[in-house]
Amino acid sequence: MAQAMKIAIVDDEQDMRQSISQWLALSGYDTETFASAEDALKVLGPEYPGIVISDIKMPGMDGIQLLKKLMGADSTLPVIMITGHGDVPMAVEAMRVGAFDFLEKPFNPDRMSELAKRASNARRLTLDNRALRRELSGGTQIMNKLIGASPVMERLREDILDLGQADGHVLIDGETGTGKTLVAHALHAVGSRAGKKFVLVSCAALEEEALSKRLFGPMMPEDAQLPAIEEARGGTLVLEDVEALSDTLQARLLSVMNDQGTPAETRIVAISNLQEAGKTSEDVLRPDLFYRLAALRITMPPLRQRGEDILTLFTRLSEQFAEEYGCEAPQVSAQEAAQLLQAPWPGNVRQLINIAERAVLQSRRGSGTIASLLMSDHEEMQPVMTTEGKPLKEYVEAFERMLIDNTMRRHKGSIASVMDELCLPRRTLNEKMAKYGLQRSDYL
Repeated sequence: MAQAMKIAIVDDEQDMRQSISQWLALSGYDTETFASAEDALKVLGPEYPGIVISDIKMPGMDGIQLLKKLMGADSTLPVIMITGHGDVPMAVEAMRVGAFDFLEKPFNPDRMSELAKRASNARRLTLDNRALRRELSGGTQIMNKLIGASPVMERLREDILDLGQADGHVLIDGETGTGKTLVAHALHAVGSRAGKKFVLVSCAALEEEALSKRLFGPMMPEDAQLPAIEEARGGTLVLEDVEALSDTLQARLLSVMNDQGTPAETRIVAISNLQEAGKTSEDVLRPDLFYRLAALRITMPPLRQRGEDILTLFTRLSEQFAEEYGCEAPQVSAQEAAQLLQAPWPGNVRQLINIAERAVLQSRRGSGTIASLLMSDHEEMQPVMTTEGKPLKEYVEAFERMLIDNTMRRHKGSIASVMDELCLPRRTLNEKMAKYGLQRSDYL
């Protein structure tokens, strides 16, 4: 057992509490006992680092009432209930409410140890996942690059965490410029292979013979590196433009994957960058390879579906470029915010990066508009009007949020300075920050 999990034992009978505690302590658990449900509730909560074993029949608050309160606070907390002999209805009710399992008196101590082990393993996994989710929200360096509060980005971060912890191969697809390679890095960074090798090969950059050699060998004595499949052993091998693999190389890759068994010795993350209209990775990959890769799949959201994230990204990017070029970041007007939100963004984030850099250079020269940059990228685009696309209210709110966010960051969280610049009373500013999910602590 890597680390002793706590076990809270709740029973009004002292002899029973001590007997259970002594037995589980001998099994390596850190036990604590409570004579009543009321006493236990003072300690037990959503972050309790262990499990609960509770009798059902107790004076005052009984075990079922305790179970309901615990499930209300944390439905993932494993609670093992102790029931009287033949008390089937009680056991059924406990399982319905959410008990992990139950023990019937008189119970076998070995059965109790087995249940405690299973429940503790489940609890450890839950707490580990929570810790990783908190890390994602607070952010490792790479996850911080996946900026955005839109539902599709929240879902993407959740998918990265879930798939990062899984051990199967992954297919990442989506439109060009959406950040697929960044997500491949993130999958590696949040998973169990984080400390192992991360090897990236662009399948479209090499001719077939050179690609075959790079992936599978044999390498010549003068070659400085191992074949990618060997170099990434135990870690992650990312195949960009996987659709560029010939039928022969697809068959060879599949053979390697089949030889590895489960869990895979080397995780394959395939990135599909199909440009042809109407084509998908399923159309160009042999079916057996496609289904092996696509068992775990992430489809990147296009920028046009990310709503206010567009303004957040543009602001962050333009500030970065302004710092690089030694000038002020351009201020975005309400009309320009609407234009950014309504642009089709066929080049996605990659196109937005380009627009942000050019906007900073324009601003430094004191000429040009964001609209002109968007129009020069796509001459067929018509001028964007706030009366088209979404309701005007959504554009106004997006612009308002961006304005408060920018001002808070510029003044490093000084409420007084923000109130003064935006001519807002404190109560109004507080209400708007709450409405848009902005917290002063993020700017200090």
